[in-house]
Amino acid sequence: MQLLKALWALAGAAICCFLIFVIHSQFLKEGQLAAGTCEIVTLDRDSSQPRRTIARQTARCACKKGQIAGTTRARPACVDARIIKTKQWCEMLPCLEGEGCDLLINRSGWTCTQPGGRIKTTTVS
Repeated sequence: MQLLKALWALAGAAICCFLIFVIHSQFLKEGQLAAGTCEIVTLDRDSSQPRRTIARQTARCACKKGQIAGTTRARPACVDARIIKTKQWCEMLPCLEGEGCDLLINRSGWTCTQPGGRIKTTTVS
């Protein structure tokens, strides 16, 4: 008798999980992003100048209320909108682990300095 109850409980749980999956997949149709996530749409690199690579990337984000598209650990991410409005770029942790972040003098972007001294500069347009 207890085995039968356990089987019914498992069957009910499986049906609930299946229904949640179906409902979730209806809300996230193909091409839609989950709230709070980003994806890279385009990435262009220009290495025509010696010792310099210019990279441009376009990201698509579905940010939650109070957030805006930004950069965290060198990847597109949803960040607090206050960071963007005040141009305190380093607060969104844009650099990789172990790199130092510094604001550009005119606050138009930031630099990430690697331990070996290599500097990556990012400007916001």
